[in-house]
Formats: sequence, C-alpha cells, structure tokens
Amino acid sequence: MQDADYHQRAETLLRRLEAQADAWLQEDDLDVDASRNGGVLELTLPNRTKLVVNKQPPLSEVWLAAQAGGFHFRWRDDQWRDTKSGERFEQVFLEHMSRQAGRALQFTVA
Repeated sequence: MQDADYHQRAETLLRRLEAQADAWLQEDDLDVDASRNGGVLELTLPNRTKLVVNKQPPLSEVWLAAQAGGFHFRWRDDQWRDTKSGERFEQVFLEHMSRQAGRALQFTVA
C-alpha cells in the first residue's frame, strides 16, 4: 500500500471512531471521553478503562489496545483486518468496547 493510501485510510478510521464516540455520548448516554493527539485516539470510559487506537505508519498498520490485550490491523480486502485472526477492526473494537462499557454497543456512524 502506498503511504498516502495508508494515511488516508487510517485517518478515516480515527475520524469515524471520534464521531462514533460523540454519537454514543449524545445518543446512548455513554459517557465516553475521546482524546486525540496526532495519530493516537484514546477512549476513556466512566469506569476509567481505556481503549487506545493508534496509527503505526512504518508497518502500515493500525493498533488497538484494550484491557484484553493488543491487536494489530492491516488493510486487506478493502477493510482493516487483524493480522492474526483476520477479523474486521469494527468487530474486534466493538467486542472490546462493549465488554469494557458493560453493555452491547453498535456503530451508528457510517
């Protein structure tokens, strides 16, 4: 993947996650704090647990850190996929975000 493609796709993902955090805050009464510093997005839940999503340009990857561990994603088949399991980023992210939030969450932002 070209550097420009990587940065555009990774940036799109981070912006979508920021927008989703705002939607959860406004629509679902989930008090999630989204903090962005460059290529790092930190989501803090009321129970003080965090999920961190960050860009890894040298590897053309996006990483997710959750209570259960770390996950690496690479663009494949037109989506971000876990480098080990092949699962889609959205699936893994929602699983861990829901677990840490203590309730089932869904993406409402396209």
